[in-house]
Amino acid sequence: MNWKKWGEPQAYLFILPAFIPYLIFWLAPMIYIVYLSFTDWDFMNPVKNWVGFENYINLIQEPAFAKALKITFLFAIGNVLPTLVGGLLLALLLNRKMRGSALYRAIIFSPWVTPTVAVSIVWAWIYEPRVGLANAILKLFGMGGLEWTQSPDTALMSVLIVTIWKGIGWTMVFYLVALQNIPESLHEAAMMEGANRRQRFWHVTLPLISPTTFFLFMITTIDAIQAYDQINVLTQGGPSGSTTTLLYLYYDAAFRQFNIGQASTVSISLVMLLALISLISMYVSRRRIHYL
Repeated sequence: MNWKKWGEPQAYLFILPAFIPYLIFWLAPMIYIVYLSFTDWDFMNPVKNWVGFENYINLIQEPAFAKALKITFLFAIGNVLPTLVGGLLLALLLNRKMRGSALYRAIIFSPWVTPTVAVSIVWAWIYEPRVGLANAILKLFGMGGLEWTQSPDTALMSVLIVTIWKGIGWTMVFYLVALQNIPESLHEAAMMEGANRRQRFWHVTLPLISPTTFFLFMITTIDAIQAYDQINVLTQGGPSGSTTTLLYLYYDAAFRQFNIGQASTVSISLVMLLALISLISMYVSRRRIHYL
């Protein structure tokens, strides 16, 4: 074998500690999931009957899949934009020299380090239509109460509020670091050129924090697509499937209907969606580097 083409064989020994867990905990299970997607296994019967592409055909023709895909995209869009914009605004506010800013940062960041299940349980009480805090606040302003998680019209919005509230502190921390890494001399030079605060923000601050924005956009999008805990605690995918995302559809098929073949097909579609987002991310990132 021509080792010059593949590099020094001893070098492969250094990647084994990382490759073995990757092989055992990701690649091998992924191959097994692909195999299960071509079977009708019910999680109980030891026999796995080969059904070919039947699961994929059924999934494409299933209205619940199209609805879950739509809800997944709506949830991702509804989560990403407010989380990034809110995190940036908070970072701009707390980046100033103000009294108690460290305490405010800790308070805003604390939901991120709190388990999602615990947060969701608290919000489930807040959303309670009769005695919950949310409707009590609305009534103080003379507004009627909402059904929140109990209505198909407001359930997705309710889950989004929890998700945004939990993640906004995380994006704030990243933006704070990015803002603090901007050389002050650039702002001073812009001021000497006559740029006002708004012009400095658009032409100095935003371009220099764009790598952070791009990173947060991709990570927040992937996290939104993989959201499960808050949906399971608050709505269980309902009412009427209004909060059933692809990941929750997988859970329902696997652990409620015990249709592992169909669930495996849903999981593969989810992996393909995440892979597509990652490829777009890499493409845009390379184009940006080439442009710079």
